[in-house]
Amino acid sequence: MSDQTYPSASRPAAPNFRTIALIVASSMFMEQLDATVLATALPTMARDFNVGPPAMSIALTSYLLSLAIFIPASGKIADRFGSRTVFRSAIAVFVFGSILCAQAPTLSFLVVARLIQGIGGAMMMPVGRLVLMRSVDRKDLVSAMSWLLVPALIGPIVGPPVGGMFVTYLDWRWIFYINVPIGILGFILVSIFIEDVKGPSNGPFDLSGFILSGISLGSLLFGFEMSSRSGEGMMAIMLIAIGVVFGIAYLRHAKKHPSPIMDFSLMRVPSFGASVIAGSLTRITQGAQPFLIPLMLQLGFGMSAAAAGRIVIATAIGSMAMKALQSRVLKRFGFRNSLMVFGVIGTLGYATCAAFRPDWPISLIFVILMLCGFFMSFQFTAYNTIAYDEISRDRMSAATSFYTTFQQLMLSLGICVAALALHGSMFVQDHAQAELNDFSVAFIVVTLISLSATFWNMRFSKTAGAEMSGYKGKPTASISEH
Repeated sequence: MSDQTYPSASRPAAPNFRTIALIVASSMFMEQLDATVLATALPTMARDFNVGPPAMSIALTSYLLSLAIFIPASGKIADRFGSRTVFRSAIAVFVFGSILCAQAPTLSFLVVARLIQGIGGAMMMPVGRLVLMRSVDRKDLVSAMSWLLVPALIGPIVGPPVGGMFVTYLDWRWIFYINVPIGILGFILVSIFIEDVKGPSNGPFDLSGFILSGISLGSLLFGFEMSSRSGEGMMAIMLIAIGVVFGIAYLRHAKKHPSPIMDFSLMRVPSFGASVIAGSLTRITQGAQPFLIPLMLQLGFGMSAAAAGRIVIATAIGSMAMKALQSRVLKRFGFRNSLMVFGVIGTLGYATCAAFRPDWPISLIFVILMLCGFFMSFQFTAYNTIAYDEISRDRMSAATSFYTTFQQLMLSLGICVAALALHGSMFVQDHAQAELNDFSVAFIVVTLISLSATFWNMRFSKTAGAEMSGYKGKPTASISEH
């Protein structure tokens, strides 16, 4: 294959990997900011559209539907049309969808606009990561991944106050207009700095797999999301059942197709398979904590939403603090040892939330949540990096879309598990409203699930990712991905 189509694996290290990481991160920042700001403004939007606040949840779930349908296809599309072309187009579609959202006269119009916005978002996440993987040498990947996640972590921190400012002093439509200058800047920088790399052609597009996976993942995401709402239990169960049935149908289809839309043979690559499973188990807790902690602080502690929000940002602050130490820890201890130790500490830290009570000092709760974010952030950067240790460059696009799909799915599953545990405890203890003991049960359940990731962390080779981290172990002799 010519260098015009695909860059040589032996080319010198890209001198501006931080620049590339931050350009890619601008898209993640847009998405994170959009999601957190929108949640703040939903009651105001409901009044403008003359609907009840619960009806506005469809504005969130319609976006999830687009993600579920289009994320699996993102790698194939990037291979066919080029990663820069698709990434730029994704930013443009997201910005166009944002403008439509800002102009929405009715809730129905907003839902359609959110579906369009979600198509751009579905392409931005995995293709942005793919751009980074193809642009950065393995030895710089840990640092690049840390830079990639910083703007994405800033989004949830600035989202609530920005949303409050827009709703109070301007108009909720500015929530979507703010994406326009960020998107235009990202589009220009991508055009200047990012190579347009195409992957190998592996046969015709898997249309049947695209439909089956879209129905399965869309139903599962909707089902998981609805399980966190009261009175939607039967609908959630029905959607999850549909998702499972179509998921089984997809797996049977994928075994026969030469180039399936989601390539499950990647799970046979040791480091990738272990990272997907361990990372998925860990994301149960990550998905659950933004749901459980604010609710517990408001319902159990009697705090206002604003006060609870000020405490919850502790996890984001802790996450950002870890970025300065990530590379040094991995270089000193390696991926396997670091994930085993930090994984247990981070998970048990969230288990401590089960013991939170109103008489605890707020400063102590803040510090504990900050430490939880600190250790969890390490795990996700490490998982996102080590997953690609044994993935060859021609399979990178398939791996990124596969990994991002499961990442999104497991975050939603975390909310589902937390909601089920909370409602189950309320039923057993005959509580009409969630009490502190119910939240304690939910925290213990989700952290026990995530703690099982330790078993999979043990399955990493002792020298896994040595080239990426600089760990002083014996380098991996070969790439085992057959």
